[in-house]
Amino acid sequence: MNSVYDPNELQSPAQRECDLLARLPTFLAYAKQECDHYRHILNDIDVTAISSRQSLTSVPVTRKSDLIGLQAKNMPFAGLNASSSTPSRIFQSPGPIFEPEHDSKDWWRMGAAFYGAGFRAGERVQNCLSYHLSPGGFIMDSGAKACGCSVIPAGPGQTELQLDIIEQLRPEGYSGTPSFLNILLQKGKEQGRDISSMTKALVSGEALTPSLQATFKATGISVSQAYATADIGLIAYETCPGSGLVVAEDILVEIVRPGSQELVADGEIGEVVVTSFNPDYPLIRFATGDLSSIMPGAGSCGRTNMRIRGWQGRADQTTKVKGMFIHPEQVERIRLSHGELAKVRLVVTNIDDNDQMTLHCEVSDAGRSDVDMARVAQTMKAITKLTGYVELVAPGSLSDDGIVIEDLR
Repeated sequence: MNSVYDPNELQSPAQRECDLLARLPTFLAYAKQECDHYRHILNDIDVTAISSRQSLTSVPVTRKSDLIGLQAKNMPFAGLNASSSTPSRIFQSPGPIFEPEHDSKDWWRMGAAFYGAGFRAGERVQNCLSYHLSPGGFIMDSGAKACGCSVIPAGPGQTELQLDIIEQLRPEGYSGTPSFLNILLQKGKEQGRDISSMTKALVSGEALTPSLQATFKATGISVSQAYATADIGLIAYETCPGSGLVVAEDILVEIVRPGSQELVADGEIGEVVVTSFNPDYPLIRFATGDLSSIMPGAGSCGRTNMRIRGWQGRADQTTKVKGMFIHPEQVERIRLSHGELAKVRLVVTNIDDNDQMTLHCEVSDAGRSDVDMARVAQTMKAITKLTGYVELVAPGSLSDDGIVIEDLR
């Protein structure tokens, strides 16, 4: 039998589907009782009759892109959390969007992704996602510990110190964004550091580009991807390179036509919508804003759950830069902070496998001398938590096409 984190990963697809759908009526009734948000949207729906994917489409989608406004009206979690459950931590992701965490083992369900990436009990993991306000560091941390690994809570940045730690503690693996792993490898090579102990990595938060995949393969590091969000935790994970991502256990994944409630045909690109059976934070038909598509059949790793092709774009203008979401509302807040800016557009590019963002600012000829580009850059960093560039452009050069964030990666 194949080695897996959870024996349920090997169950028949029909049994898994039957079990998940059978849980829907009771779970929806629980959410309706416990959560203000679901009490409202499920008010006129007979949840006892929802026991199939088709009947589930009668439940309105809750969109991640709406959370900023929903939470502003009902802080901190817009009533999506169970009233009888008290979170251990409250995070703030860019937006701002607030997310809860509870301390139960593997609350984010990330253990399967680490195990699928080859991590085993007794190994050390250098975790380089941020532990500051956003939950990324804690999400990875919990998954590594669920596999019996010891976690080095390094966070991002401080490259010299990170290399010192690798040489001293000899971690077998890395978790974090692929771009920062590349930075560590490049700097380590330049300085002649011995980082040969790291032979595996689980990356998330950014696209794993073909060029980075080739770089990591050349250095002898086996790299796997995890698709997770700050709201849901693990959605899908890679076990065999090039075979797509296996959907995690204990969630229902639908692929719907963006902006609608309708399911698309298998293989067609649509928005990833997830129902997570988390009693602390029930998320029912939660639209992530990410695009993907279902792959036919099971993969070669022995796990039987459905597979998706991974990230295939965004259903809205929200984008992710260096593992942090950037929302159109944030770009507008930057503009409003500087009255001399008539129109702005945030352009995201990738240069040498590093994400870069540049705020294009349309300013009248008369107002150019009033623009303090350094102050605009400071505002951008304060609002997005990321460093970017500012570029002044001529009046009328930004087209009236509704685009606030232009992702050119």
